[in-house]
Amino acid sequence: MTARSLTDRSRIRIGTDWKTVFAFEPIGIVHSCFREKFGIPRQPGLVSAARATLELRPPYAQPAAVRGLEDFSHLWLLFVFHGLPERRWQPTVRPPRLGGNRRLGVFATRSPFRPNPLGLSAVRLEKIVMGSGGITLHLAGVDLLDGTPVLDIKPYVPYADSLLAAAGGFAPEAPSAERDVEFSPQAAVFCANWPQGDLRELITQILRQDPRPAYVRKSGDAALQSYGMKLYDFDVKWEVLETTVYVTDISQF
Repeated sequence: MTARSLTDRSRIRIGTDWKTVFAFEPIGIVHSCFREKFGIPRQPGLVSAARATLELRPPYAQPAAVRGLEDFSHLWLLFVFHGLPERRWQPTVRPPRLGGNRRLGVFATRSPFRPNPLGLSAVRLEKIVMGSGGITLHLAGVDLLDGTPVLDIKPYVPYADSLLAAAGGFAPEAPSAERDVEFSPQAAVFCANWPQGDLRELITQILRQDPRPAYVRKSGDAALQSYGMKLYDFDVKWEVLETTVYVTDISQF
């Protein structure tokens, strides 16, 4: 499903049953470092250097609506999956965490291919910027595609939202991130000259998570493999050989 443009005032229809149709209007849009699905971490918080802004839209972009929000370190974002190929939902999916070889019920996974394309993400709130141009929330640890429509914001409340005794099913703990990441001289210079922060750390954190498809990671093929992804306004190209990732080139679009 591709979300409708937020430049118009149309509503996004996200749910229906035999009696009722629910229509929700996005309260804002995410501007993220991730310009395509490939490379996005599979859960929030895995790449702490991944940053985004949430631009609130009228009539929700008013100081009264975010009063007190700055006292919370983390937020829940309820959003619409977008930028996905058109396809019907299925009752079972193949989670990447299981190598893409085992099917589970869609409601036992966080797959974006759901009856209603809704996602929930816990992100770190770094600051809130208010100005004549509106209200912008600066976020970190995101797993959101650039242009994601956000339907609601809720504060993360640790005593209620962090349940230490909870069972994690097929994902009881965070995936390991043990790959070594090395940079070519050209890529290292590009990172050092990037004016917006620690680009090298962002790329390293993403590639340690191994964004390749599960069937590739599980194949055991030791041959050199080349990949690329889009971040911000540049392309990152890298190669994988066994347990080492080598960033070969970074260039502007």
